[in-house]
Amino acid sequence: MKHIIILGDGMADLPVERLGGKTLLQYAHKPMMDQLAREGRCGRLITVPEGFPPGSEVANTAILGYDLNKVYEGRGPLEAASIGYEMADDDFAIRCNIITIEDGKIITHNGGNLETDDARVLINYLNENLAKPINEREGCERVKFITGIQYRHLLVIKGGNKHIVCAPPHDHPNEPWRPLLVKAEIPEAQETADLINDLILKSQEILAKHPYNLLKAEKGERQANSIWPWSGGYRPSMQTLMEQYPEIKSGTVISAVDLIQGIGKYAGLRIVKVPGATGLANTNYEGKAQAAIDALEHDDFVFVHVEASDEAGHDGDLELKLKTIEYLDQRLITPIYNKMKDKDVCIAVLPDHLTPVEQRIHVGQPVPFLIWHKGMTPDSVQQYDEVSCVSGAYGLLKLNEFMKTFMSI
Repeated sequence: MKHIIILGDGMADLPVERLGGKTLLQYAHKPMMDQLAREGRCGRLITVPEGFPPGSEVANTAILGYDLNKVYEGRGPLEAASIGYEMADDDFAIRCNIITIEDGKIITHNGGNLETDDARVLINYLNENLAKPINEREGCERVKFITGIQYRHLLVIKGGNKHIVCAPPHDHPNEPWRPLLVKAEIPEAQETADLINDLILKSQEILAKHPYNLLKAEKGERQANSIWPWSGGYRPSMQTLMEQYPEIKSGTVISAVDLIQGIGKYAGLRIVKVPGATGLANTNYEGKAQAAIDALEHDDFVFVHVEASDEAGHDGDLELKLKTIEYLDQRLITPIYNKMKDKDVCIAVLPDHLTPVEQRIHVGQPVPFLIWHKGMTPDSVQQYDEVSCVSGAYGLLKLNEFMKTFMSI
């Protein structure tokens, strides 16, 4: 049997008073997910191990069956793998957002929905002004910036120390940024913390002068006016999924997000980049669906990741997040189901974590999931949402129990 996981990043939520106390999954029109829940089996999954941040890098890695205590090195190294940057042994790679700061506060984690072409110009500008040898090193730069996608980029520090505390910008909307500057966990990491904080301050000085932001200021639009590094580490050591699950001979990951592509690369999956896939609500759902259908023709395992609901949640946009859930249901899950319903394919649908629209941050509560394949004996769940799945046959699974359960079918 072939297996496909369809993941709506951050689509789970908390009850919303404006929706009569319902969650968005309860309120949204999602007939396909509800049908799969009725015909399949449901449950809930703890995706964030104790002591780890409720981020996508943690939750998606856990969903794929990895022990975070053994493989976790933060987002930076995963995104480096996706970008194609080969990390050296002394490289410390850290995710580097370009964000919007106004009146001393973090306004958005995404630089006003920065586009990749504009971001590339800004990253080049940062390299020209900040990527200088800070300590004498033979033939290499101590600091350099690597262009990623949209607002998501990479900062690489030779000899950096990973024992620092960084604040994810999406967890601190409308909060003062200065108290959130990097802090050292151990004395040996103080130099790295000071270096990153100095880069943040200098980036604000030079980005404010860039023509891109000067034009944004004239128009009264949000500027991409500061870097914000967070979630760094060294090169991880991970087994491929093929090494862990003999049922998987080959697999594919489909995502617009560097982080997920990086996880997929370390997991031994083929990366498929779909034209028009943006990581936002305007992403190419139909293109991702077709890419998944094509992948299932020759692969045993497919992981389809859609970022849109998470971004809408971080923006606090209730209507948009509802639309992203409905788009996922109608424009991606439905065509995949229609093509695969009579074949020997097992389908799972779930989010990685909650991104409540009224909090605008990640929340590490259990997420609802469904598993469907042709002819399986269903449980009593009639619709797919956070509340209904509590009574699902799978109960409450933890971490790699989901992947073991899914691959056993």
